[in-house]
Amino acid sequence: MTVRFVTGNEGKVREARAYLEGIATVEQIEYDYTEVQSDSLSEIARRGAREGYEATGNDEPVLVGDTGLFVDALEGFPGPYSAYVEDTVGIERLWRLVSGEENRRARFRTVLAFADGDRTETFEGELAGTIVAPRGDEGFGYDPLFEYNGRTLAEMSLEEKNAISHRGRALAAFAEWYANYE
Repeated sequence: MTVRFVTGNEGKVREARAYLEGIATVEQIEYDYTEVQSDSLSEIARRGAREGYEATGNDEPVLVGDTGLFVDALEGFPGPYSAYVEDTVGIERLWRLVSGEENRRARFRTVLAFADGDRTETFEGELAGTIVAPRGDEGFGYDPLFEYNGRTLAEMSLEEKNAISHRGRALAAFAEWYANYE
């Protein structure tokens, strides 16, 4: 079976292929679905998956993911607005905003939504860590400033990151469910 992953991010596609190897073929689809403004990652992903399924031909299921970085000192900001904040403010400025805070705990959360025309299912993953000065050359997005067990996600190989990441946890839950999908 083929799952079409609706994303423009090749890094996310590589992660999905690693988790779904032997279960499904992952095909990247670049489609700019309407991202609703919501404080709920689940609502954003579910609506994106349903729209992506309808817009891409209704013949193969689609997977859409929404991820947010939730910083405790900023009351959960940027949360579901993380991509926008990264694009407009950048990770260096987010670090400057958080660097003076005593509590720099944060969580990455990912919600994956699967749509096949009959149903829409969601799968969640979370990773707790700390915001630090950016370092590392691997990964993408906020990986350089998110530290887990003494290393940033950008200091880990793809395999190391997949083993513990928020998206990896959501992909593992999806892969387990999808292995029995009919």
